[in-house]
Amino acid sequence: MVITAPILMDTLPSAPTIRPATAPAPAATAPAGQAAPAAETLIDIDHVDFFYGQSQALHDVSLQIEDKKVTAFIGPSGCGKSTLLRCLNRMNDLIDGTRVAKGSIKIRGVDIHQADVDVIELRKRVGMVFQKSNPFPKSIYENITFGLRLQGVTNKARLDEVVEKSLRGAALWDEVKDRLNASGLGLSGGQQQRLCIARAIAVEPEVILMDEPCSALDPVATAKVEELIQELRTRFTIVIVTHNMQQAARCSDKTAFFYMGKLIEYADTRNIFTNPANAQTEAYVSGRFG
Repeated sequence: MVITAPILMDTLPSAPTIRPATAPAPAATAPAGQAAPAAETLIDIDHVDFFYGQSQALHDVSLQIEDKKVTAFIGPSGCGKSTLLRCLNRMNDLIDGTRVAKGSIKIRGVDIHQADVDVIELRKRVGMVFQKSNPFPKSIYENITFGLRLQGVTNKARLDEVVEKSLRGAALWDEVKDRLNASGLGLSGGQQQRLCIARAIAVEPEVILMDEPCSALDPVATAKVEELIQELRTRFTIVIVTHNMQQAARCSDKTAFFYMGKLIEYADTRNIFTNPANAQTEAYVSGRFG
């Protein structure tokens, strides 16, 4: 796979320019059905219209993503869920002719489209794991330390510490600790995806975006990534795009259902799958369309 600058950006350290928000979000329902404490809104998406050239991909989308929660975007292909995900770190800016025509996206109260927002700094704060695993053609160790080295960190003890911590965080340490100097490309598909997650978390981003991270993985590897998501949710805010209804139900606290570029319903995951408020949502999650 060709390595491009946008991919490298997701490995950089976090930026200090996003300020804390003050407005809390409504109380959510925990996956186990127990009432969860009120969570702080981290990302506020407000009446967003998005275009690819003359084609409108998102229509008046509004939702609030809570801090330290897992939010799933579901819906049929072409419904706008991946487009919205890429809006959160302005990855769509890399495509000619794209634009947010209306509305705003704020992270901790800061509009990410303000003129004084550094896009590279934004992408340092909002890491991304792609649908197809993309380890760099380097050793496992160098994959993890890449972002820190770009920042100028050269202390071997510090780099060693980050490598072990990140690989443990990605549930990969025990599998690769004896071959850190081997190429990351020599790992299995599931291991490569967890290596990419370890690379992303090495620099402690605030948000991790996951665009169908398990679509190319077998069921065993998928289960490991899903377990990892549950562990990471205590440290990071995670937004995941998935076509797998069972995965969304297992992994997420909140679920947003999209259709034809519109947000149809956004609620606690348990409600979306057991008592949806919208007939289109019920038809989709029950498999009657999509």
